[in-house]
Amino acid sequence: MDSITILAIALGLSFDTFAVSLSYGVVRSGILFRQAVWIAAVLAVFQGGLTIAGYFLGSVISNALKATDHWVALGLLTFLGIKMIIEGLKKTTNKETKDFSSTVVLLTIAVGTSIDAFAIGISFAILDVMIWRAGIMIGAVTFLASMTAIRIGKSAGERLGNKVEIIGGIILVAIGLKIFLEHMLA
Repeated sequence: MDSITILAIALGLSFDTFAVSLSYGVVRSGILFRQAVWIAAVLAVFQGGLTIAGYFLGSVISNALKATDHWVALGLLTFLGIKMIIEGLKKTTNKETKDFSSTVVLLTIAVGTSIDAFAIGISFAILDVMIWRAGIMIGAVTFLASMTAIRIGKSAGERLGNKVEIIGGIILVAIGLKIFLEHMLA
């Protein structure tokens, strides 16, 4: 598989992480550069890493995963999205924002948005793709997309005020529904 095709796949895979990163930027408009790098790096490692893991695990678990992957993504992202929406609705004049970049929440989001990358890795095994190059490209594109989205979200977050958690939660739920519907309608 040529680099242009892998780049196109990487861009497609990075849409979910772009939306999540946009959420982070909106919710945490005071996010520091090092925090943004950490979030983008975790998302990139999971996106590229699960692609590589999918490649090596191949068809051994592919049938079992295909039956449930969309349910797992829907559950994880909907749970976190609803949690954000509830926090946003509870907040009236309280300026304190819940830190949704805690390690547990970040890892949950990273897994939820990278399940498709795992499935892509399985298909890469069938196509005999150079997996290390593909994994690195997918991770790099995800990192750049996440950093860009955090910056865009940070600018928007300053203008949106106390509704940012509600918007971020809606985005997470929408991503979960998108993944679920893509698999159900495919």
